[in-house]
Amino acid sequence: MSKTLLMQGNKAVAEGAVAAGAEFFGGYPITPSTEIAEELSALLPTIGGTFIQMEDEIAGIGVALGASLTGKKVMTATSGPGFSLKQELIGYAALAEIPIVIVNVQRVGPSTGQPTAPAQGDVMQARWGTHGDHPIIVLTPASVPECFRLTVRAYELSEKYRTPVILLMDEIIGHMREKVQLPAYDSIPKPERKKPLGPPEEYRAYSGAQTDLVPPMAAFGQGRRWHVTGLIHDEYGFPDGSGKATQELLDRLFAKINNHLDDIVETEEYRLDDADFALVAYGGTARAAYAAVDLARAEGVKAGLLRPITIWPLAEKQLKALGGQVKHIIVAEMNRGQYVLEVERTVAGRCPVTLYAKCNNEAIAPAELLAALQKAKQHTGGA
Repeated sequence: MSKTLLMQGNKAVAEGAVAAGAEFFGGYPITPSTEIAEELSALLPTIGGTFIQMEDEIAGIGVALGASLTGKKVMTATSGPGFSLKQELIGYAALAEIPIVIVNVQRVGPSTGQPTAPAQGDVMQARWGTHGDHPIIVLTPASVPECFRLTVRAYELSEKYRTPVILLMDEIIGHMREKVQLPAYDSIPKPERKKPLGPPEEYRAYSGAQTDLVPPMAAFGQGRRWHVTGLIHDEYGFPDGSGKATQELLDRLFAKINNHLDDIVETEEYRLDDADFALVAYGGTARAAYAAVDLARAEGVKAGLLRPITIWPLAEKQLKALGGQVKHIIVAEMNRGQYVLEVERTVAGRCPVTLYAKCNNEAIAPAELLAALQKAKQHTGGA
């Protein structure tokens, strides 16, 4: 039965995990993500799932990866310092192709920073935090209902592409409360990873022969044996240090994501049809951007918003199109300038790109973005 509730963003994430069929959470409490662990500690046992609080953040993701190898849908959740600690095993999951949903509710940093203050300083860490070249999928919600929807979506992508998926939130979205219409959970399709066919002795855990480049994944303990390693490996999972194996494996890991960008990358456009000036904003900052666009329109500034929902892979197609449409792009983010660098690179001079940055424990306000839009209009001769 569907129901409507007033719900916190972090709780919506927990509910989304249950709705998607999650059966295991391993983690360690850390502000401002702790409510996710608290909620799942109560919810998972009621559906036959398992919650375990480990001794630290590294162990939290480690046990979650182990549970995923047995066929479970899993989650771990954290904030900045814990996200830093998890990086090595995020890389392990990417190379060993172990599905997992990792939630990072961002706060001001670096180090302990301001544990209860909002920021968006982990954007580049989410993409490049673990060493080496690797693909990653990162989603970011801008509302409490979207926390629920994108958690379900994160499981869909993680299981489908056999990859870690990061749900990158900020303290604003994690701790705010909004009305959420929850569907009946049995009406939500439960994403499933591709299962192997054929006799067990022929199973190759990392075969790239499939047209979508995603190998089938057998669950440990169910009759098929395979080797899992953080080393470059062959199709059976055994270490292979040759240049050929390295090239083939890394090419396939990237191609299985890059060949499906139309399925993975999601953006939202707001009042962009006739816009001369565009905001690019995500997460909690996008909420101010919606209001700023409406305020600007009321004052004769034809403004619009492009909101990346999938932060990584980058929405290059949408950003290139935007750069060819508008006279000026303003990227708004609660950091010193991270996503703006990718926007600049992608727009490649089609129009000016400027940054509106704020990182002082406070959210960006609509009036601040309105002023930035007005300034951009002045610099284009009032057009």
